[in-house]
Amino acid sequence: MAGYQGYMKNRSFFDVSMLAAAFLMLQACGDDTRQTQRAVDRTVPVVVAPLQFDRASTRLEAVGTSRALQSIELHPATSGEVIAVNFQPGQQVSAGDVLVELERRDEELALSLAEIQLEDAERLYDRYQRTGSSGAVLPTETDAARTAVEAARIQVERARVALEYRTIEAPFDGYVGITDVDRGDRINPDTVITTLDNRDSLLVSFNVPEALVGEVAVGDDVSVSTWNSRGSTAIGRVVDIGSRIDPATRTFEARASVDNKTDELRPGMSFRVSMNLEGTAYPVITETAVQWGADGAYIWAVVDKRAHRVPVNVVQRQQGVVLVDAPLEAGELVVVEGIQRLRDGLEVDYEPPSLADEPHSD
Repeated sequence: MAGYQGYMKNRSFFDVSMLAAAFLMLQACGDDTRQTQRAVDRTVPVVVAPLQFDRASTRLEAVGTSRALQSIELHPATSGEVIAVNFQPGQQVSAGDVLVELERRDEELALSLAEIQLEDAERLYDRYQRTGSSGAVLPTETDAARTAVEAARIQVERARVALEYRTIEAPFDGYVGITDVDRGDRINPDTVITTLDNRDSLLVSFNVPEALVGEVAVGDDVSVSTWNSRGSTAIGRVVDIGSRIDPATRTFEARASVDNKTDELRPGMSFRVSMNLEGTAYPVITETAVQWGADGAYIWAVVDKRAHRVPVNVVQRQQGVVLVDAPLEAGELVVVEGIQRLRDGLEVDYEPPSLADEPHSD
């Protein structure tokens, strides 16, 4: 009996030893598996792309009002009776064409009288000069005669100017408008004879929000289209930019020149004005590559085959991409797929970008 008990005791000790050895082997196998798994986890496969830059774009839409390149209202320089109206409304005229004539007989007589007085003053002055050496004429009398000649010449010029004022001419090429002046009317400098427009090109004025100060520049292209059913569109260029912000509207005025050689457009028309403004160049990131944390948006950049978290500020969203503000340079590698398992400083595995993915120069 005692032998049997000793046998069982030895067997129990042997079984415990075997179980302990088996447990240690299993634990060792588990440790090896975990170490292998950690080694795999330390390298994460990702897809990268070289960073490219693009400019933030803003589309400006505004309502513009046009005026002719040169546009005036014609007034007479003096009062008088109209004796001839030499144009029809809408007629194209050239610079120097006489549009309206006023009664001019008094001015013609005044010019004739001034010319006679000038001739008389010149004869007297010549006589004094011829006899001046004999001492018969005092020097003061010769000086007075010379002054009289100059005064007579001025009177002639004044008479000629008064005579010229009796005709109203076109100061530049253009189209005249409607007139209410008829032959026989008496008009004065306050009377509007007609309008004259040089509409070879139009100046379209429009307002720009103050937030775009510095974005709109002279020479920028502008698309101008009418509001009618035909919707004709023309391309113009910014020629003037206002120097002040209107405190009531918080806008400033800009003006674009639009070619109108076909004469399809008219001064005073309103237009739909649109501009595509390109701003500062920013890094372009695909939407899926941008993540959000407690501190805001960030992306993963690859430096020396390791992932680095880079905080970014979203500037603008475009079609499938995001423009961000961040300390990045063109050509840097950015993780676009596989970002879920990344940690700062983690080693990553990726295929080198193809030539088609190389960043373009802006």
